Amino acid sequence: MKATLVGLILLCLMTGTAMAQEAKVTSLMSKDLPESPGKEMLMITVEHPPGGSSPSHRHNAHAMVYVLEGSVVMQVKGGKQVTLTPGQSFYEGPDEVHVVDRNASRTKPVKFLVVLIKDKGAPALVPAE
Repeated sequence: MKATLVGLILLCLMTGTAMAQEAKVTSLMSKDLPESPGKEMLMITVEHPPGGSSPSHRHNAHAMVYVLEGSVVMQVKGGKQVTLTPGQSFYEGPDEVHVVDRNASRTKPVKFLVVLIKDKGAPALVPAE
């Protein structure tokens, strides 16, 4: 199940660029939320290589991001673009489209933790239309 989920996330993150530009997504934990029937929590790490990014997407979930290493540029549609460094966080609501998710550096990788609260069994990421 976890391998399939990670594979689907990676497939969604692919942009058609060289393999070196793709994000590495690692599933850390998935947990049903019994006090919220039909909901689950998913914890992943995302690593972008130098200059790497993800295409515009949505999570259809509450998404909380915490930067572990490097710096990342984030923006939701209609929001301000922000550059985050280790120890900083970012929130994305279920109805928001994530239009910018890219490594701020062309020489160093970035790694961040993402916690998603979503419908059980729903994909963690869907390309934006």
